[in-house]
Amino acid sequence: MRAALRRILAAALGAALGLPAGAQPLPPARPAAGPPPVTASPSPRGDEGRDLAFGAFQRGYYSTALLEAMKRIEADPSDAAAMTLVGELYAQGLSVRRDPAEAARWYRLAADRGDRQATFVLAVALLKGDGIPKDKAAAAALFEKAAAQGHPGALYNLGVLALEGNGVVPDYPKAATLFRRAADQGDADAAYALGILYRNGNGVEKSEARAAEWIARAAAERNVAAEVEYAIMLFNGIGIEKDETAAAKLFLKAAAKDNPVAQNRIARLFASGRGVERNPVEAMKWHILARSAGVTDSWLDGELAKLSAENREAVDAAVRKYIGR
Repeated sequence: MRAALRRILAAALGAALGLPAGAQPLPPARPAAGPPPVTASPSPRGDEGRDLAFGAFQRGYYSTALLEAMKRIEADPSDAAAMTLVGELYAQGLSVRRDPAEAARWYRLAADRGDRQATFVLAVALLKGDGIPKDKAAAAALFEKAAAQGHPGALYNLGVLALEGNGVVPDYPKAATLFRRAADQGDADAAYALGILYRNGNGVEKSEARAAEWIARAAAERNVAAEVEYAIMLFNGIGIEKDETAAAKLFLKAAAKDNPVAQNRIARLFASGRGVERNPVEAMKWHILARSAGVTDSWLDGELAKLSAENREAVDAAVRKYIGR
């Protein structure tokens, strides 16, 4: 599911600051690691106890959440929201043994009763073959159903499927339309993907300014890949006024989230004093962290070799402090 999006979006990544193109992580089909959190559904009957299960889930009292959800289902066998919550608990192994098959069973029960979140996560399970036989066509149909109910994640994943083009030719215009619809509903991954399509001119008219607009929107929603890409655009003045200081802030923000590309680039900025005050110790700290994640940089290796013994000790201490944070 992720391969087509990686191939297409990777082409837009430049070699700014000396890093080889294509090294920047890309937003995967969602969810990347299990379903997104379940949120409470309003009670049609208005009774205050109706959301006890969701309240317990949100506070981390998972055994209580399961007990309250089962009470809800016993009282109302059509309570799709409670079924979705039970599926979530089994999917993540919260208070129960993780059981993808049991999670899929509950999601299907909820989806059959019209719950859009259950429809979405069941589609993801079908796409991945997680607890249920893999079935891409069935997953696409469920994404369509969830999208019709206004689920932005479903729209995003339909956009990714459009990029795959059934293994033949990517449908860029369709993907762009779907990404835009999802982005308009606040989906950060979709905003980032749409920005990259504008960078490349795939399915939309090529526009660096529009690319910067959408990628900035994704970055504002704390999408790490977008933070890095937007920082690159700021640093180089691509589609937006050049601002090395703002770029450095974004690189540092993403670096602190363990993004190795951002770590490499903020290391270069600290080493050269561009956008930030020159700081060899901070530069080498980030360089070592990026290098440990597989991002090599011969220029920074050379700068590291120039450090005094005292600064090398300071770098070691800074790395240990960061790792132990």
